Parts: sequence; C-alpha cells; structure tokens
Amino acid sequence: MPKLKASLSKKTNEKLLAIRPSAIRAFDEQVSNIPDILKLTLGEPDFDVPEIIKNAAITSIKENDSHYAASRGTTALRNAIKAFLQRKYHLTYDALNEIIVTIGATEALAATIATTINPGDEVLIPTPTFPLYEAIVKTYGGIPVLVNTATDNFILTANRLAQELAKHPQIKLVVLNFPSNPTGVTYTEPQLSEISSVLKEKDVFVLTDEIYSELTYDHKHTSIAKYLPNQTILINGASKAFAMTGYRIGLIAGPAELITEITKMHQFTITTPVNSSMAAATTAFLAGDIDSEKMKQSYLQRRNYLMEALDNLGLSYLLPKGAFYLFIKIPANYQTDDFKFALDLAKKGHVALVPGSVFGPGGEGFVRLSYAASQKKLEEAIKRIEKFILNN
Repeated sequence: MPKLKASLSKKTNEKLLAIRPSAIRAFDEQVSNIPDILKLTLGEPDFDVPEIIKNAAITSIKENDSHYAASRGTTALRNAIKAFLQRKYHLTYDALNEIIVTIGATEALAATIATTINPGDEVLIPTPTFPLYEAIVKTYGGIPVLVNTATDNFILTANRLAQELAKHPQIKLVVLNFPSNPTGVTYTEPQLSEISSVLKEKDVFVLTDEIYSELTYDHKHTSIAKYLPNQTILINGASKAFAMTGYRIGLIAGPAELITEITKMHQFTITTPVNSSMAAATTAFLAGDIDSEKMKQSYLQRRNYLMEALDNLGLSYLLPKGAFYLFIKIPANYQTDDFKFALDLAKKGHVALVPGSVFGPGGEGFVRLSYAASQKKLEEAIKRIEKFILNN
C-alpha cells in the first residue's frame, strides 16, 4: 500500500484542502454501523427504474452503442430534453446549441460554477440548502454569500434579494434550488416574477437547480427561466423524477453563448456521457410521464402520512410542497443542538435523520427526514421516534 510522500501531503489544491467531505455522507457513515439502524438520510428514490427505460438501456448495449457520443450528448437525448422542457414548463431551447447532457446534476453544477465565476467573485446562496453549492464555489475560488431565509418562511424574497445585492455589489452568480433540498419549500409564480424583476436590473448569472421539479405537490412547477431566460442556467436531470440516480444523467439549458463556454469545462472534465444511460434517459424524457406521476403520488401519500404522524407526536415541521424531505423542528429540550438530537435518535432510537445544521444558516434546530422510503419503513420509523421521544 503506497503512502504519500510526507513533503507532498500539503501540496494539493489549497482550497480543496480547506473543504470538508460531504457532511450528509459523513453523518450517514457515522451512524451506519449502529445495529438495526433505520436510515432516512439520503435522497435516494426507493423505486425501481421503469421497465421501458431499462429496456432502452439494454437495447443500446445489445446494439453495440459503444463509441464516443457527442460531448454535449446524443442528438436524440437533447431533442428529448427539449421536448420535455417545452411540454412540462413551456421553456424553449435549441437542442443542438442550448442544451448539454451531464454526468448527473452534480457535474452540471460544477461545470456551470467553474465557467461563470473567477477567483474572488461572490456567489449568493440562500440557506438552508444543499451543501454542495458552497463547496463547489469555494473550490473554484469564489466567495459564498450565505443568506439565511429562516425568517422569511425559508424562501428568498425579492426584498431580501435586493438588499443582499446592494450590500454585495461583487455578486456574480445567484444560486436557487426549488423545490428545496432540505426543506421541500418551493416558489410560486408571483414570487418568481418578483425575484426576476430584481435580477433583471443586475449583471448576474442565475443558476437554478430544479432537479425536483417533477415532484411538486400543491401547484405545477414553474421555472425561473420562464421569466429570466437570458440570464438563467437551468439544471435538471433524470435522477429524481425517474428514480435514475445510478444512471447519472443531468442537463444544463441556457443561452447558446453561455452553453458554448460551459461545454469547454464539461469536455475537459468528462468528455462525453455514457451511451446506454443516454438511451435510457431519452426514453424517460419522452415516455416516462406516467411512471413519474405514479412515483409522485406515492411520495405525496407518504408525505401526508408523516405529517399526520408528526402532528400526533407534537413535532412541528415545514410544510413540504415538493421534493421528498421533511424538515422537522427538534424537541425543545435539545434547544438548537440538532447534531446531539440526531446522534441520540440514532444511538437510542435506531432512526437516522440528517442534522439540519449541515445545510447552513437557518438549519439549526432541525433534522431532515427523507421519505424516499417504503411506507412500511416509514411506519416503523415513526414507532421508533415516538418511543424515543417518550423515553427522553
């Protein structure tokens, strides 16, 4: 087993050295060895990929679709994405020049942030939110401006946005994620219109991560790209809507001039996505609506079950209008120490939830529960949580 030469141990990327590994994964690993642990930690759909989608991947392999595809993705998949975005969100993009297929939404985020910021540029990130945004910004030398939205019902209001842009004139990029991981909160059309009115007056890019767009419960999802197409880089993918996390298919859509630049970073990083995955995703975006809707209805039933159960336990939470997470306020006797509560629940109650603090300012005093799990598993989790609370 080779051991790194001691004198080289601190000579890697200084910015990366200062960043800790994923706190969500770290906590998940920390509690995974607890006997009989029931984990509701990761955002991993528990459904199987629909047969029609799997068959498309199998056909691709059997037909020896094994050579390099175009870096931006196959024409068939980009046309399918174009049709999907038009059908679902009334967005119009040119398949050849305004869409890139990526290795999941994660690569889409990295390529976009790397392209749009220079070292020292500021990036506005509303929190609590997925920690990856801040980590990527720091990796590329950007300065995260974390905006705690807890006092505004966990959304970035137009007024707050205007205030932050005035305080930080060096902001180059604004990051949005809705429906939100971890809160499940999303934006209405009037709220997006108001935010867009503020952003139109500023020379800033808008990175909008809408990977949970097909899992919106109380109203149809609207993309901010509808209001701000000439500044917006839209990120989405197949992972959550079609339970295709392992296929690693994401997408970027935006103005052609910007897509051309993002493509360079995309090419230098991964060259091209995987052919069989792209074949599967082509079918998903063209013919996966019915299966996706069935999954959403299952998530909705689980959400409603959990909300009633938590009400009966006297635990408060944010009303999730999308995604598959519940952001739950921890019991008062723990004050805001969500790490202690999460560890106690894991060790004594054998249920693992993610501490809210890992999602940034505003997450303190909460835990995130992922209901991308079977009804049976959720019912068992509630029994264990109830027993834990009664004994603590």
